[in-house]
Amino acid sequence: MSATQVAIGVIRPGEKPRRRKGSSGSPWAYLIAVILVGICIGPVLYIVIGGFRSTSQITADPSGFPAPWVVSNYVDVLASGAFWTALGNSTISAVATTAGVVVLGVMASYVLARYDFAGRGAMYSLFAAGLMFPVTVAITPLYLLIRNLGLVNSLGGIILPQIAFALPTTIIILVPFLRAIPKELEEAASIDGASRLGFFWRMVIPLSMPGVVTVGILAFVTTWNGYMLPLFILNDSSLFTLPLGVQSFSSQYSVDTARVLAYTSLSMIPALIFFSLFERRIVGGLTGAIKG
Repeated sequence: MSATQVAIGVIRPGEKPRRRKGSSGSPWAYLIAVILVGICIGPVLYIVIGGFRSTSQITADPSGFPAPWVVSNYVDVLASGAFWTALGNSTISAVATTAGVVVLGVMASYVLARYDFAGRGAMYSLFAAGLMFPVTVAITPLYLLIRNLGLVNSLGGIILPQIAFALPTTIIILVPFLRAIPKELEEAASIDGASRLGFFWRMVIPLSMPGVVTVGILAFVTTWNGYMLPLFILNDSSLFTLPLGVQSFSSQYSVDTARVLAYTSLSMIPALIFFSLFERRIVGGLTGAIKG
């Protein structure tokens, strides 16, 4: 026991140091965490490892390991032009949707966060209500609208609705970021001769970058995994995204389970890598939105 600890009253003279409650996690908490992680990762590992097996191995022992390892399944999928076509379509759709969500979301959030006008609260509530409006509910009228616009069987027909359905989440996350920027900073920039547009580009965007990155990542991953909207809008196989590519490949090679698992693994790996690289950004952005 040190004199400093006695002096500041952390430990009284003659008293043994007591262990703080909560200093180490409960073993049950770690056990539950390991079980939940296993439940989440288990199916992914099964699909990836299953792609290195043959169909006969899967039939004989569905839960076994490859013996021997079959690499040709992945090689055949990578050698097919249909996979790369679907990968390119998914990339175009995800990048265009992310760009539209970020640009429109930042501008709309800036107005809702920094300007006082009639109906601002109602408009913000309208965007918040959009979180409870899934695409499955609106798929029929949405299809009719896209058909009237002449966007059926085109990537534009899925990009525009994806932007619309991603905007509520984007605005809910970004508004607290933009609202937390001090007004004194805007007044100082105005005194220095900066216009509102100049303040927006030079100050608002850099200060809200954690939130912008967060909504961009969420929009990209959600679009990459989107299935329902492309299923209704796209009919041409040359425009299929990866989720539709998996479905088409499964129908074509329904008897070759191992090759289907290999295709599925390659389809989800880009999204998993992208999400893993920016996971901390997402947590930091959501934390900042809650604090704001």
